[in-house]
Amino acid sequence: MMARAGIWLLGLAGAGFVLGFAWFVGRATYPLPPPAPADGIVVLTGGSNRIETGLRLLARGMAPRLLISGVLPGTDADFLAREAGVDPALILGRVTLGQSAISTRGNAEETAAWVQRHDMTTLIVVTAYYHMPRALAELHRVVPRVTLFPAPVRPAKGPDNTFARRLELLGGEYLKYLAVRMGLPNPRADLRVGAGLP
Repeated sequence: MMARAGIWLLGLAGAGFVLGFAWFVGRATYPLPPPAPADGIVVLTGGSNRIETGLRLLARGMAPRLLISGVLPGTDADFLAREAGVDPALILGRVTLGQSAISTRGNAEETAAWVQRHDMTTLIVVTAYYHMPRALAELHRVVPRVTLFPAPVRPAKGPDNTFARRLELLGGEYLKYLAVRMGLPNPRADLRVGAGLP
């Protein structure tokens, strides 16, 4: 009897996990309208075309300022703009390079400090589509009163953009998302010691 109950509970948990993953995939891949204008834009680094997307949104006037969270020390905003095909004059004095974050939770903490410094109430969030649910969950945790507008970055067509690769990315992110939703501590450091916003 106990064994049967255990098997039933295990099956129920497995079904819940699969249904949750299906919901997660739907949320991550659902097409979204362009973000509304906001007080600021944050780019969470770590993947291709994120910084370029944020800089182009800034150059189009979608917000007055941009934070690029988690860049390596020595990064130059003018160089990033030229790489993105954006006139550096359009972003002059409007970009903050956050050099302290080394994880998504660190990105959120770095963003929260920047948002509070500039008294923002709305924020465009730029990151990869598969990373967006976890990024939004971490940001909601530290800036719960700020309205977040997701601007997910989709992968370009190519040999790395296969069904198997997308499934691998989404599966890994789903497990990390569940950890965030359950409030599990992050086992790795989130911020570089001694680094901060310029």
